[in-house]
Amino acid sequence: MAGITGIGSGMDIKGMVDVIVAAERAPKAGQLATLEKKTTTQLTSLGQLKSAISNFQSALSALNSPSSFLARTATSSDSKVITASASQSAQAGNYKVDVQQLASSSKVALAAIDGGAKLNSGTLNIKVGGTALPDITIDSSNNTLTGIRDAINEAGKSEGVSATIITDDHGSRLVLSSSKAGEGNDITVAVNETGVEEGHVSLSELAYSGPTAKPSADDFGGEDDPAYISALAAYEKGSQTLATAQSAKLTIDGLAVTRDSNSIDDVVGGLSFDIKSTGSSTLSVTKDEAGVEANVQKFVEAYNTLMTFINTETKVTTVNETSAPVVGALVGDASARSLVNAIRSELVSPQGDGAIRALADMGITTKKDGTLEMDGDKVKKAISTDFEGVAAYFTGDSGLATRLGDKLKPYTDGGGILESRTTSLQATLDKVDKQKEDLDTRIKALEERLYKQYNAMDSLVAQLMSTSDSLTQLFDSMPGFVTQKT
Repeated sequence: MAGITGIGSGMDIKGMVDVIVAAERAPKAGQLATLEKKTTTQLTSLGQLKSAISNFQSALSALNSPSSFLARTATSSDSKVITASASQSAQAGNYKVDVQQLASSSKVALAAIDGGAKLNSGTLNIKVGGTALPDITIDSSNNTLTGIRDAINEAGKSEGVSATIITDDHGSRLVLSSSKAGEGNDITVAVNETGVEEGHVSLSELAYSGPTAKPSADDFGGEDDPAYISALAAYEKGSQTLATAQSAKLTIDGLAVTRDSNSIDDVVGGLSFDIKSTGSSTLSVTKDEAGVEANVQKFVEAYNTLMTFINTETKVTTVNETSAPVVGALVGDASARSLVNAIRSELVSPQGDGAIRALADMGITTKKDGTLEMDGDKVKKAISTDFEGVAAYFTGDSGLATRLGDKLKPYTDGGGILESRTTSLQATLDKVDKQKEDLDTRIKALEERLYKQYNAMDSLVAQLMSTSDSLTQLFDSMPGFVTQKT
């Protein structure tokens, strides 16, 4: 039995089998472990390389995007008065804006009544300017302020009309608000009372046709005149105009502009602005030089990250005279070398016949380790003084971003160089796993065979020893057999 010391021979069968099995397994297992470690390291390194290339491609795409060089920025000299944004179509320039009036929407408070009262039946016809809401029917199911409020909110959804209830010193009121700004878009409420019940409030209390003038004591016998006091009380309890709908009024470089919104995008081509308050501000539209500089910086950083990674993974580092050198995972990898050569050839290739023909012309130079060094001041100056030249160098079908992108695509596309290398390495790992399984099977068979052989030998030795003991006893018991003594 496996694992039991030989009973007949006294030999350590398990120990001998373990030593033989280990000796048989070690060479192949070591070879597979070395291959698996190397392949896994290469596979991981290729994944990181693909990620670095992808980041570099993203930086190139941002740099090559029309929005990078066509983008415009709009700034306001007083953002408390007006804020603005500009699209690619906006022309650079300055615009003096004077805001005299902001656009606003209508808001009215209907007459105050007892909050718990019920109203007579009928219909309400609510309009915002010339636009009417569906007629609102008032009957026993909704003839309270709460019921009418809910009915108005349901009917006013599509037109931006909402209702709420506010209780002031004179009672409870329906307050109607409209989201539609612009002169002439005031709220009105017409009432058609169809049923009258005792103890109910007249539905006509909710009518509103526009602002009413506050009574003046001068039109009566003075502030103590009972008629004036009564008129004033009726006015204060009646409907109130909380906000009148009006249009925004402003001038742009002296030209009058009237709009029904405080967000305006149809006055200056490509320029959108939001009015915040009355006052004056100057809007300046300029090329987005800071955005371009940021994209150039990202390009340099992504390139350096890629080159630094490749340098590390293809480098052999000597530790000392007695230790083995540290070898990068991609040392000798042809795909990494060809990638570096392809990229560098594009970087040193002059383009066009303008002032900006190479990276060095705008302050970006190559260091000894192959990475790029960017002089921020020179890059900023190049963008400021020759914006179109910088744009032409990076963008377009023959621009640097496109040319580099074309060199990178074969490495990252589906079925490309890196994917093929990854597939090949994964196949190697699969073969290693299969060989491990085969090795385990072979070693297990060897172990079983050795145990059978040693156990058979142990059994034979036990039989021979038993026979020897029997013969010895037989001879000892024979007549005349004398054991000689020394």
